[in-house]
Amino acid sequence: MISKRNASTKLFVLDTNVLMHDPSSLFRFEEHDIYLPMVTLEELDNNKKGMTEVARNARQASRNLEEIVGLKLVNLEQGCPLSTNGNKHISGRLFLQTNAVDIELPMLAGGKADNQILGVVLDLQKKNPKRQVILVSKDINIRIKARAIGVPAEDYFNDKVLEDTDLLYTGMKDLPANFWDKHSKAMESWQDAGRMFYRITGPLCSSFLVNQFVYFEFEKPFHAVVRKLEGITAVLEVVKDYTQHKNNVWGITARNREQNFALNILMDPEVDFITLLGQAGTGKTLLTLASALTQTLDKKIYSEIIMTRVTVPVGEDIGFLPGTEEEKMAPWMGALEDNLDVLNKTDEEAGEWGRAATQDLIRTRIKIKSLNFMRGRTFLHKFLIIDEAQNLTPKQMKTLITRAGPGTKVVCLGNIAQIDTPYLTEGSSGLTYVVDRFKGWEHNGHVTLVRGERSRLADFAAEAL
Repeated sequence: MISKRNASTKLFVLDTNVLMHDPSSLFRFEEHDIYLPMVTLEELDNNKKGMTEVARNARQASRNLEEIVGLKLVNLEQGCPLSTNGNKHISGRLFLQTNAVDIELPMLAGGKADNQILGVVLDLQKKNPKRQVILVSKDINIRIKARAIGVPAEDYFNDKVLEDTDLLYTGMKDLPANFWDKHSKAMESWQDAGRMFYRITGPLCSSFLVNQFVYFEFEKPFHAVVRKLEGITAVLEVVKDYTQHKNNVWGITARNREQNFALNILMDPEVDFITLLGQAGTGKTLLTLASALTQTLDKKIYSEIIMTRVTVPVGEDIGFLPGTEEEKMAPWMGALEDNLDVLNKTDEEAGEWGRAATQDLIRTRIKIKSLNFMRGRTFLHKFLIIDEAQNLTPKQMKTLITRAGPGTKVVCLGNIAQIDTPYLTEGSSGLTYVVDRFKGWEHNGHVTLVRGERSRLADFAAEAL
């Protein structure tokens, strides 16, 4: 019986949207118990058809439930152990609603699914006064209603990488004024293939991560990237200065420190996975496209550029779009067109004919793909750009990144302040997830771009509005 379980463990009542957001949420409550109202199972059933992410998750949640409940008839009053395959450390149990609940909610319409769940929680509270009964839902409105009638309610936090996105890894570290005093003893320096390296030892080195940029902005500015770490010893490589026109990438030069760092990581052949975060106008797409074109057309490291993005409309949906996959994706790729215009104008000596020829060549090398057809593919020697990546769930992000075959570079661009997908927050976005999980890997790079370079109007709007 529920009431006979340990009173120190909580009883979580799950709303359907939690299971449809993360089907493995059933195994995320450790020693606590889970209770599923019958209306939750009904809603899972109603959402199982189709090829959407929600339908896939609903089907996976049902499979997980069958695995827990088992095919043998068990006494559901006792609850089913959640410690199934690969989850042996979980001591909680799963309870399903087996009896009708007769609780009147005078303020709320009884037939609505949300209100039936609230009725179940109130009933459980009444029958188990010694246990903490908590409703878990991704829906803000049901949580507000729950609190209005005295029911504790929480968001589903387990998929949140960080509580506060201000703590998210930026890819950069500001060195203090006394850095050289504490770290220059036994310092070594050498040059290799035109690149300058320093080996330094000191207390700050233990807080560095591989491929993290460090900068010292005092009497002698110093910009470097961490290449190797061994305890309190670090090898730093001085970054290439892309602010100078002689080092331009497809005619583009860096306009600030962060853009310079971004170009260094984008042009590094040893880095396979890059994430660029930043608000509108910081140059994420322009820098990525410039480096992609240079490495594809000039250096011939990659065979072609593949660009994709999540198709979530900002306003009202305009309905079906005609044409092939590429033609359907074209309206979503306005950012690509705008940036190609900028990149084409950088070559002033080419003239109209030269620019038109370059534009045709570029278009043959850039493929626009829809996310819907990515499963099962393998990309060889491609430069894959995922735009608006903040709208991806961690699971979708995994599906995309695992498409990369040998010699492929994946770049994710996004602004976590502009999430258009329901139930995704800054803390649970797939972009936040990969930034946090990949940091410190030797073939990963990340830069958070700070300064807008689009126009004074765009910069002021980003701050004031």
